[in-house]
Amino acid sequence: MLFAETLKKLRTERGLSQQKLAERMYVTRSTVARWENGSRLPDAAMISRLSQYLGVGVDTLLNASAKNDEAPRVIMVDDTRIVLTGGLPVLEEVLPNATVVGFTRPSEALDYARTNRVALAFLDIEMGKTSGLELCRSLLEINPLTNVVFLTAYTEYALDAWSTGACGFMLKPITPEGVREQLKNLRYPFSPGGAGA
Repeated sequence: MLFAETLKKLRTERGLSQQKLAERMYVTRSTVARWENGSRLPDAAMISRLSQYLGVGVDTLLNASAKNDEAPRVIMVDDTRIVLTGGLPVLEEVLPNATVVGFTRPSEALDYARTNRVALAFLDIEMGKTSGLELCRSLLEINPLTNVVFLTAYTEYALDAWSTGACGFMLKPITPEGVREQLKNLRYPFSPGGAGA
């Protein structure tokens, strides 16, 4: 409970609601609530993000946290904040035991993937300078066992998406039914309640 108490104290001292902290970390409010009630611990990369935002040393949070759990890591990358904040709760609903993290910048997603074993990545295709297609190739270079599902509003990308090594393609908006359907087609299946791929 030490991490939970430390995080709650730091958050309240800064006058932040759970929702506000969740928005800044690109997670859902329920994820912050789980961190604060001790039922879930953030991984090392998220602890680093929390420490930067809360203005404390990483050691403060690392020393308060226990060993990271073995929940599968799922990321969603979309440069449109509203799509990201709308999609994260859907992923948490379908994968309640996974560590779900969102990113608006492909570079941050790659940094995360370099230090965390990503089991599943949901990627937007059009993201400014870096396309989701390029991001997919980079993620698979880091970990060839990462399952990648593309999210887009444009069906014309379907053929290009298949050439990247991805295992799925979903049209926006993301829905629980759509995610469950994609889980059936993963190249490297993992247990939604156990260790990552």
